[in-house]
Amino acid sequence: MKNSGEAPESGAVVKQKRKNNPEGMKKSILDAAVSEFALTGFSGTTLDAIAERAGTIKRMVVYYFRSKEELYIAALERCYGEIRDIETGLDLAELSPVDAIIRLAEFTFDYHAAHTDFIRLVSIENIHHGKFIAQSSKIKSLNRSIIEVLDGVLARGKAAGVFRPEVDATDLHMLISSLCFFRVANRYTFQTIFGRDMVSEASRESHRKMLVEAVLAYLRPPALAESTGQRRP
Repeated sequence: MKNSGEAPESGAVVKQKRKNNPEGMKKSILDAAVSEFALTGFSGTTLDAIAERAGTIKRMVVYYFRSKEELYIAALERCYGEIRDIETGLDLAELSPVDAIIRLAEFTFDYHAAHTDFIRLVSIENIHHGKFIAQSSKIKSLNRSIIEVLDGVLARGKAAGVFRPEVDATDLHMLISSLCFFRVANRYTFQTIFGRDMVSEASRESHRKMLVEAVLAYLRPPALAESTGQRRP
């Protein structure tokens, strides 16, 4: 005869594992939230769908994040936090100003190409006019780091005479991000209209090189560009 307590015991074990690994469960829910919000947007996503993807129940999602709005903001914080953490580890201060810009531009290009959920979430948040990001002091703090990094690189480059003195770090960040973001966010409409696959391997290498050359051309003082006759040092 089978032990009648076998099923409840199994359920109790699962419950105990969840109880003993709250951070693991919270991470699973957040992973699922990033995927669901990127797939169906804020309005189209439900906590039930997130719970199902995370392998849990809606009650657990609410236990850890209280509401869909709070979970969505946490997903945005996760995505911005990941790219900013990697940027601070690029050791740009150890490189020459020009090499530092090249490394940052190439990293940004590669990261955007590999993290389409990040692109989609940022696009979705723009649809909402930045409503949820405005509620997160963490995101504002996280994104100050890249401007501070660029300020340091620009200061060294300006002092060495290889960068134009009037270049602004936020403008430079926008320039670097714009091509990286556009080629992923607009790949389908661009391909349909112009018949060009922007994320093909051939396009990838061409666009990566184009980004670096465009950024360096923007930074280079006119006198230096004329004296060298080169587009890239």
